[in-house]
Amino acid sequence: MAAKGGVNEIAGRYAKALFDLADEGKKLDDVAADLRTLGTILDESDDLQRVVRSPVISRADQGKAMAAVLDKLDVSDLTKRFVGYVAANRRLFALKAITKAYLATLAARRGEVTAEVASAKALSEAQIAAVEEALKKAVGGKVAVSHKVDPSLIGGLIVKVGSRMIDSSVSTQLQRLKLAMKGA
Repeated sequence: MAAKGGVNEIAGRYAKALFDLADEGKKLDDVAADLRTLGTILDESDDLQRVVRSPVISRADQGKAMAAVLDKLDVSDLTKRFVGYVAANRRLFALKAITKAYLATLAARRGEVTAEVASAKALSEAQIAAVEEALKKAVGGKVAVSHKVDPSLIGGLIVKVGSRMIDSSVSTQLQRLKLAMKGA
């Protein structure tokens, strides 16, 4: 597996190629939705993560496994072919980074800022809309929210917009309290 900088370079090249193909075929939103769905499945399945990351599993087997997953997810033909190409080139380990780079490119094209929101439990549509609205006011423009669940937060949110981070999670507050108690 490549180093972190190498993964980002690989992801950038692959994401640009996919973006260009999707733009040409007028499928930018379809591919974005496919990649988000695939990213969610990857996050939730330890077995699929092992398939994607294992250097022991052959290219052909990785490709077959991903093709089966993509068939079940009913993704676009462009996404299937792209993931097949990525598997054939032994770059599945970079799939999450490719997705992130693709979505960032799409957001930049639309003049949106991407915000990553982590919460202890899944947020309802109304809660996500409220977070989006608050971020729009704070940032002063369009905001695309990427949401993930992290039970270790106990409660609250962690919001990342660009290089800024707002951490209002209960786990962080408890950690600060613990440090303050040690100092007393």
